[in-house]
Amino acid sequence: MSSVLYDVPGPRARRRNVLLSVVFVIAFAATVWWVVDKLNEKNQLDWAKWEPFLTGSEAWTTYIWPGLENTLIAAALAMVIALPLGAFFGIARLSDHWSVRWPSGIVVEFFRAIPVLILMLFANAAYSEFTDISSDDRPLYAVVTGLVLYNASVLAEIVRAGILALPKGQSEAAMAIGLRKGQTMRYVLLPQSVTAMLPAIVSQLVVIVKDTALGGALLNFSDLMAAVRPMSSFYGANTIASFTVVAVIFILINFALTTFASWLEARLRRSKKSTGAVVGVEMIEDLETVGHAPPAPGSDLKQ
Repeated sequence: MSSVLYDVPGPRARRRNVLLSVVFVIAFAATVWWVVDKLNEKNQLDWAKWEPFLTGSEAWTTYIWPGLENTLIAAALAMVIALPLGAFFGIARLSDHWSVRWPSGIVVEFFRAIPVLILMLFANAAYSEFTDISSDDRPLYAVVTGLVLYNASVLAEIVRAGILALPKGQSEAAMAIGLRKGQTMRYVLLPQSVTAMLPAIVSQLVVIVKDTALGGALLNFSDLMAAVRPMSSFYGANTIASFTVVAVIFILINFALTTFASWLEARLRRSKKSTGAVVGVEMIEDLETVGHAPPAPGSDLKQ
């Protein structure tokens, strides 16, 4: 017995799948037990190490919340700047004019090839040498600059790939009804490609949120990662507990971001299905029967 997409497993295959599932569960449980045992052996599960995060508010108000606030500020600024910049360079790489297409391609390929950490370090050194930005604000500027340069170049490739993935007939149909290339891009190609690009764009936004931790680790940027060191020192070497709390916060932020993106993608797909009228064969035959021709695309339907 089979379906269109796959063959239904037979008795032997079902037994093999059950056996592999049992082996995986046992291996996973053994790994978890080993990790917990080692943590307990090193006294990392003592209540005193976890109590500051579960019973009091001092750790949250003094260390975690200021770090989270800086992380969200840096990520939000990078997203707001990188998204339109990436869209601009992605569209520019599709230009018919080589004077626009080549420089855009060079910029995108250059910054896409450099690790984001090197961009942050270079930006920090540049701001230190050539600007009057204070040492307190410089890490934020450096982190945002590095994130924007790298992620805008990646987003540019996502936009370019999303537009090129559309059928060529979309552009030809738009030109056939008299739309210029700019109008074709704005009214036909971009609205259709947004839905296809959304998962990749959200994945890159998640990367932006996570990469803010590089600034906290190496640039003295006061984000969530930088909050681990003073928390661990103040509360008695609870490094594992501090890292665990910070990791859970990052997971929750990124999960909320991906959940919102999934909801937005589903909404966009539903709205596209529910809008626009399609002229079917039956309607054309009815019009020909009564001696009328169907109206041309874009013509006024009012009599």
